[in-house]
Amino acid sequence: MTTYVTITPDAEEYLASLLDKQSVPGMAVRIFITQPGTRHAETCLAYCRPEEVSANDVIQEMAKLLVYVEAMSIPYLEESLIDFAKDRMGGQLTIKAPNAKMPKVNADSPVEERINYLLYTEINPGLAAHGGDVSLVEFTEDGVAVLKFGGGCQGCSAVDMTLKDGVEASLIAKIPEITAVRDVTDHTKADNAYFK
Repeated sequence: MTTYVTITPDAEEYLASLLDKQSVPGMAVRIFITQPGTRHAETCLAYCRPEEVSANDVIQEMAKLLVYVEAMSIPYLEESLIDFAKDRMGGQLTIKAPNAKMPKVNADSPVEERINYLLYTEINPGLAAHGGDVSLVEFTEDGVAVLKFGGGCQGCSAVDMTLKDGVEASLIAKIPEITAVRDVTDHTKADNAYFK
């Protein structure tokens, strides 16, 4: 049996009790991530009727329940955990998916995933201090990472320095396939710029 999401025994017991209360035969649980790999990613746990099972779902069989996992979400569910903590009020179900916004990458991961991982984990936290962010638009065949700045970086007078000395230097140093970085942001819109 393959485990895509770790579900503790207490969580399994709780989820099975919820399914038992449903009047639909064959009711299961479905786990998926909306907007996986983005800062807007949300991990979702929902009831799943037999007719709602997607052809792209994979099955994780548990002793007390059946779990359908959206195949596209699997890389983002690595190291995920569903737990149930009992308390005097009944308890609380918690879902932790540390890789929902960005899957773990390694040297064999596609270049785009490695770029996004670096942007999300190392570069954007620094830009966030000025209300800014940067995202990958595309990675070209000739090794150019095409980027777009947003928030406080859009229209910022220091964006050239940020791009060359910060973003480009970091990306080229850590991802050898990158030959250059190009900014396609419309910097004429400077309403929220950090430096004007």
